[in-house]
Amino acid sequence: MNAPMIPPLKSLDTARDVLLQPGGLTEAALGKVLGSIMTHQVDYADLYFQYQRSEGWSLEEGIVKSGSFSIEQGVGVRAVAGDRTAFAYSDELSLKALSETAKTTRAIAAAGNARKVKVAAAKTSPLPLYADADPIAALSAVEKVRLLERLEALARAEDPRIIQVMAYLGASWEVVLVARSDGHMAADVRPMVRISLSVVMEEAGRREQGSAGGGGRLDLKHFTDDKLREYARQAAHQARTNLAARPAPAGAMTVVLGNGWPGILLHEAIGHGLEGDFNRKGSSAFAGMIGKQVAAKGVTVVDDGTLADRRGSLTIDDEGNPTQRTTLIEDGILVGYMQDIMNARLMGVAPTGNGRRESFAHLPMPRMTNTLMLAGDKDPQEIIASVEDGLYAANFGGGQVDITSGKFVFSAAEAYVIKNGKIAYPVKGATLIGNGPDALTHVSMIGNDMALDPGVGTCGKDGQSVPVGVGQPTLRMEGLTVGGTGG
Repeated sequence: MNAPMIPPLKSLDTARDVLLQPGGLTEAALGKVLGSIMTHQVDYADLYFQYQRSEGWSLEEGIVKSGSFSIEQGVGVRAVAGDRTAFAYSDELSLKALSETAKTTRAIAAAGNARKVKVAAAKTSPLPLYADADPIAALSAVEKVRLLERLEALARAEDPRIIQVMAYLGASWEVVLVARSDGHMAADVRPMVRISLSVVMEEAGRREQGSAGGGGRLDLKHFTDDKLREYARQAAHQARTNLAARPAPAGAMTVVLGNGWPGILLHEAIGHGLEGDFNRKGSSAFAGMIGKQVAAKGVTVVDDGTLADRRGSLTIDDEGNPTQRTTLIEDGILVGYMQDIMNARLMGVAPTGNGRRESFAHLPMPRMTNTLMLAGDKDPQEIIASVEDGLYAANFGGGQVDITSGKFVFSAAEAYVIKNGKIAYPVKGATLIGNGPDALTHVSMIGNDMALDPGVGTCGKDGQSVPVGVGQPTLRMEGLTVGGTGG
């Protein structure tokens, strides 16, 4: 069953129609609720309304084995005093439920007089970074099944050794509304689509896997036949490469990182350490380092939530602030952190539009959007040719990082040995081990081919998951430790 198409209204009008009107809520009612929370012991309060409709289809062994459709809605109520936070939420959007939820948050203030709060839409709103149409309604159920079947057929046509194909298609349409105790109100209508493909290839009793996919804040018509063909080619190439792979070498060596998705190493090993809360508390390896050299010259890292249609982009963050392009490291010098409202206030700086939460049932915190390293001036082939003996990590799988120490471990999904300036042969089982802040100082060449990931990233922090983007150019890094299975 397809969800009904919602007319493409302005974000605030859509939010009023979807989130407020059904429960008889008005801006005046929101102001009264916020006023009831605000006492002389409360610095700030906000209401976060959310409605999300999601759909997912999965194919395996040539048939669609599962389909899901869900609707989630509710409101989160937050009050902040200093570095203390009271939070409660309800999945019912009515004045009674909202008022009861608001009462719970007043536990943060023992006494005080209520304040009058007038909530009004901002006079100027940021330009939307994506269309507001419901992506779920872009294709019929039959068309969605056919899309997955077409993807499977294209994948199997890539190589007769492919014995298994698994594919997933997902879409969601989300409406959020933020009302704050400073009178500001903002809304956003957020589409999201994603497709993922995994293939298993077998030869002489050996099996290897390859994967690919993409997406963004688009609709399902983004997945054209050319896109599907590209995903099939990428997944088959990765599986084919791994079938021919030898055991990975181990030891300290020069490593070349590919562009695009390998930026996940940057995101995990460096990005989290540049979020405001870790630095305010002094638990980040980057705490107190503003103005100091933390990376090699030429390394510039930004977090940019304003890239059109990207998976990590937001017209407004989950506290109602417009997202922005925030420079974190400039030419090797640490110049800033990513901030939400609370941490920015406590650190005496401005918010950067990085307040994010998984849903209305979660508190916001400083989070990345699209985090990327800017391009340099080297040709990627020149970088490869400069390496006498090393490793080329073209793609990554999973990884782990310790925020306090900056230590990381990442597994390469596709990697090759470099010999005498040329790609020699593929290897399997390579892991990169190092320290994020230290690794940045060992960047010796930066490519001119900066690329963003295909739109598949999800970031976890304190039990919350949010969509993100990553990107980087080809990089040469000296003296990284490679863990492998060979000598």
